[in-house]
Amino acid sequence: MANKIHVKKDDNVFVLTGKDSGKSGKVLLVNSDKSTVIVEGVNMSVKHQKPKGRNQQGGIVHQESPISSSNVMLVCDKCKRPTKVGRKVLTSGEKVRVCKACDEIIDTVSKAK
Repeated sequence: MANKIHVKKDDNVFVLTGKDSGKSGKVLLVNSDKSTVIVEGVNMSVKHQKPKGRNQQGGIVHQESPISSSNVMLVCDKCKRPTKVGRKVLTSGEKVRVCKACDEIIDTVSKAK
């Protein structure tokens, strides 16, 4: 069963714990089944890749590994600091994500596919 996650793809996040604490980056991928996210430039790992086919070259590849979504915090575009995310329903019936620090609307909540 898919869990609700407070961040979406293309959000800017701040890493709270782990070896990359204090770094920030853009969310590249969200896995709601495992409650993990992949953040650009965070939790880098090394993968040794064999060449597949004649034209592809093998070697050492550096890539991002998933981290728990509970270890990241959304960075608000308005107040430029890490913040908790709230959800509100406007009078028009539209559901939105809201910054808890400055009470500004972040974006609309889209339904999961």
